[in-house]
Parts: sequence; structure tokens; C-alpha cells
Amino acid sequence: MKQAEKIKTPGTGYIYVIIAAMLWAISGSSSKFLFNSGVTPFQLVQLRLTISAGLLFIALFIRRRDLMRIEKSDYLYFLFFGAVVMAAVQFTYLFTISKINVAAAILLQYLAPAFIAIYSFLFAKEKPCFITILSVAGAITGCYLVVGAYNLNLFSMNKTGIISGLFAAIAFAWYSVQGEYGMRKYDPVTVLFYALFFAAITWNILHPPLEAFFHTRSLLEWGLIIYIGIFGTVVPFGFYFEGINLIRSTRASITGTLEPITAAAISYLFLNEILEPLQMAGGIMVIASIVLLQFKMESDDKAPGLIRAKNRDKSDK
Repeated sequence: MKQAEKIKTPGTGYIYVIIAAMLWAISGSSSKFLFNSGVTPFQLVQLRLTISAGLLFIALFIRRRDLMRIEKSDYLYFLFFGAVVMAAVQFTYLFTISKINVAAAILLQYLAPAFIAIYSFLFAKEKPCFITILSVAGAITGCYLVVGAYNLNLFSMNKTGIISGLFAAIAFAWYSVQGEYGMRKYDPVTVLFYALFFAAITWNILHPPLEAFFHTRSLLEWGLIIYIGIFGTVVPFGFYFEGINLIRSTRASITGTLEPITAAAISYLFLNEILEPLQMAGGIMVIASIVLLQFKMESDDKAPGLIRAKNRDKSDK
């Protein structure tokens, strides 16, 4: 029986991660549709965080109250992690999608591991090897192509979204670094819940409380909003966490790169968003660079585990 489980487990893990990546990709395209329909990024971030935090609270309260317990000494950590870091990750991600192509926005956030590598070099005094330098250079070059910087007109038109996308990558890298502490001490669901909970409070303060819920919208729009809150946030995290428990975190991360690929296909079919050939080449370069960097981080015994934290904490989508 155990042998059968060992044979089946890796394949099941890949399936879980693929499902998570597809759900996130659909969520990104759904967000863009809502933005095109008049929903603002401020409203959607409030809707997404409030719905997902509320749903997760109900689920944990009914079935796993033990996962809601945290030590008093960690209150400040979770408050900052959720109210500042998670709140920034969610908003910059959605704001970027509202300004540029969905696939390009997601690829910009995928620069987070490159920013982590740069952080490790500048502040942790870790000497980068050739593979790390090559990966970071490839990711940056790919980013240059993805955002259309080679085309001055395209770059000028998307400047706000590009700047927001870079902030999204930095925020996600920051989230990964901060999340490492929580993931070492608590269950991933506990960290996710409090991150969403305090982020929801932030965006119900910065934006008028529950204002986004009091608008007349079509059934399709409300359906997409519910999808983003449930199947674009809570559900894929459940699949992703189960996936990395069954396969190595690096493999889960690499499999997760299906997200921008799927998002590009969905946004092309339903939103008529088209990436130029050089932009597609840049996207391939970004993905290849991040995959190479993931392998490097896994093979380096001295790595601080930031990429592993990133895999467990992927909750900005």
C-alpha cells in the first residue's frame, strides 16, 4: 500500500500545482475584465481580501480553530505582515493588471526571486555565483522586453503599469523574506489567514469600509468577484500547499510558471490582449531565468530558504 502511495504521490502533487496555477491565471484575467467593466483596483482589492479572509475565518472557526492560535509575542509580526506587506502585494498586483497586459503583469511579479538574489548580495553579503548573475541578468533583460521598453511609444503608454509591476515584484520579494519566519513556526494556513485578515482591515481603512460591496453590478461581475475571492485566492492556496507537500518545492515553483503562460492564452482568447513577438521572447527569458535560479537556490546548501518561503507564501495572486 505504501509503495502504491509513493508511486502516486508525485503525480498528484503536480496535478495540485497545475490546478492552482490555472486558477490563479483565470483570476488575473477575470480581474482585468472587471477593470475594463469599471471596477477600480481599490474596490477589487477590498472585495478580494474581505471575501477571502471572511471565508477562511468561517472555515477555520468551524473545522480547525487550533490553526487560528498564535503566540502573543507574534501579534506584532502578523499585524505588520498582513496590514503592510500583504496589503501592498495584493494592491500592486491588481493595480498592475489594471494598467498593462495580464501576462506581462504576472511576469513582472515573477521577478521577485531576482530581487531576493539582489537583496542577498547587497544586504546579506552573499557572494553571487555565475549562475545567479546569469539568472538575474536574464530576468532583467526579459523584463525589459516583456514591458515593451524597446518601443518608446508602448513604454510611454504603459509607464505607470510598469512601475507598479516592479513595485509588485519588490513587495512580493519582501513578502517572501518576511514570510519565512512565520512559515518556520506556524502552519501555512495560519500565516495565510492572518495575512489576509489584517490586509483586509487595511483596505477597509484606506478605502471606505465595505464601499466596494454597495455597487450595482451584473451577475457576471459578481460571479467573477466571488470567483476571485474564493477560487482565485483560498482554493488555489490549498491546492498549492498540498502540492508542495507531495513534490519538492522547486518542482512546484517551476510547475507554477504555467500561470503566466495560461494567463497569456486566456487573456488572448477572451480579452483580445496580444503580446508582440519580442514581448513573448522576453516572457520565455524571464521564466527560464527564474527556473534556473530556483534550481540554484535548491542546490545551494547555504541558501537562506527564501525561495522555499516564496513557494509556500504565494498568496498575491
